[in-house]
Amino acid sequence: MRFLYTVVFLLLISVTGFAQDNYDVDLIPANLRNRANACIRNEETVIDMRSPDNVMLNVKKAITVFNQNGEDEARLVIYYDKNISIKGIKGEVYNSVGKPINKFSQNDFADMSAADGFSLFVDSRLKHYLPSVNQYPYTIVYNYEIRNKQNLIIPDWTPKPADDVSVEKSSYTFICKPTDQVRVKTQSYNGTPEITTDEKQKKTIWKVSNILAVRTEPYSPAHETYATSIQIAPQDFYYYNHKGNYNNWQELGKWIYDDLLKERKALPPTTIQTIKDLVKNETTDKEKARKIYQYLQDKTRYISVQIGIGGFQPIGASEVDRLGYGDCKALVNYMQSLLSAADIDSYYCVVEAGSEKKSMDPKYASMVQGNHIILCMPLKGDTTWLECTSQKIPFGFLSDFTDDRLVLACTPDGGKLLHTPKLTTAENLQTRKANLIIQPDGSVAGKMNTVYAGSQYENQESLIGKSITEQHKLLKETYNIDNIDFETVSFAQKKDIDPKLIEDISINIRNYAPVNGNKMFLQLNAFNVKRSIPEMRNRTLPVYINRGYTDEDTIVYTLPENVKPELIVGQNKSFKSAFGEYVCKADLAGNKLTYYRKLILNDGTFPADQYVEFSKFINDVNAADYLKLALSLKN
Repeated sequence: MRFLYTVVFLLLISVTGFAQDNYDVDLIPANLRNRANACIRNEETVIDMRSPDNVMLNVKKAITVFNQNGEDEARLVIYYDKNISIKGIKGEVYNSVGKPINKFSQNDFADMSAADGFSLFVDSRLKHYLPSVNQYPYTIVYNYEIRNKQNLIIPDWTPKPADDVSVEKSSYTFICKPTDQVRVKTQSYNGTPEITTDEKQKKTIWKVSNILAVRTEPYSPAHETYATSIQIAPQDFYYYNHKGNYNNWQELGKWIYDDLLKERKALPPTTIQTIKDLVKNETTDKEKARKIYQYLQDKTRYISVQIGIGGFQPIGASEVDRLGYGDCKALVNYMQSLLSAADIDSYYCVVEAGSEKKSMDPKYASMVQGNHIILCMPLKGDTTWLECTSQKIPFGFLSDFTDDRLVLACTPDGGKLLHTPKLTTAENLQTRKANLIIQPDGSVAGKMNTVYAGSQYENQESLIGKSITEQHKLLKETYNIDNIDFETVSFAQKKDIDPKLIEDISINIRNYAPVNGNKMFLQLNAFNVKRSIPEMRNRTLPVYINRGYTDEDTIVYTLPENVKPELIVGQNKSFKSAFGEYVCKADLAGNKLTYYRKLILNDGTFPADQYVEFSKFINDVNAADYLKLALSLKN
């Protein structure tokens, strides 16, 4: 569901680094080896913006890989297309004592299409190199130069790419004309850049040194939200024969609408008439839109198309109408045109999609932000959002792929930031009810009904339409219980703005409640055990819970006749904190043992020193979830 930017891929490259005279690993200070799987020994990135259509990128980098876990840091991937040309690549590999063991050049790189496996058209390619070294540690040193025929996207700088990487020293140099206007976003940079200016150029250099590797802290914000970084956006830009300028989201959105969208909305007269006939009996814009959305889903399918103006411009609405397919840009543009045929306004919106929420930065506009397109209909008092790339997703439902974040709406009046609806803790609901019969030998059989809603709606949605064999295989991975088998499986959907997915299954679990002597051991929570998390002192990052949810389970066990009707006391648990609530209890009535469990986990960002409380809450839930009853058997 994502559209990929040809040039943005370049930003994923570790564009840093270079050369020392001696690459003996023993020269790396001990504190830079602690917790590190790799160490950037020296790096230099130089960007020379000679003109908007001539930007030179020179990267020199030396990195020591300590073990197999640091191997990815030695990988070099360079994307190129007709706007990006590789001027040269060369490098060397050194062993642990700093002796050269291999040299490589551009001829040693694998060259392949940048197709992502689901794109119909891709006009970019990539070069890839990973040294084949069997002994650790080793050091790879490389130098490459790239010419960009655009300056809309300037590669940014993140000197420390991951927690387990240390940095001996790194620098980032940006060169432009003294009259060039650029905006710079600086994050977590404590130094002062070196700036030199003469009549021909302005040079700005950022430097860091001696950055230690750190332990990974669970439930942390995304790395890019706190890592040291520099981003640059020139005011005047050139990109694929398009010129423009912007300083803010309003101006960028205006350029996108005027240059990339406005001329791509025309539909054939027959299609316009089809839409008018389709909605003529509907009395509200929302019901008209619902019918048009179903028309879109029935007529089109999603295929990624990464060609044209760097993957930014959709193919025309008339082409989608003729072909019946398009990428997210094209399908949103097409849906917008269909709605216009029914006189319904809508906004083409750029969003950073993914299960982890990422918003547009309100204070820093750039074309780098955003990887997907959705549609917003500002209906009076009832703003409705549409995901246009899925043939199955319900009308008005965005899912956790694009919920609760700032997006850029591109309108005739310019860009404006809007906030997508939030799927709340109460709405992200999973409700399970099961009736299970325990056999004298400890086997369990019965029926279970689970309803998924909110962000949990798609937990099992991918199983719909798959073969019975595949469904059973995937259900075994979901429930992950030894000796579980599924006799019947069925799914139903309630497809509206607040959709629900209903799963009904019949199960059989051999030896679930094992018998030992005169005791039968029964773990009450069969299907929904919360994993524990590590305890951690002296945490530095905030505790970040990306999305809250509510799980509610009720299991009624019918006990076998050879079980004495008694329970061990102390099986009920209940506790509450800022992070959520938990309750579990078991009640016996005759031979019916009812287990009830409810977990509420709240989303939010909490101070680092509250991690101790958070880990205790989660681990207390885990301990309660593993509660077992030792049921006495009759002689």
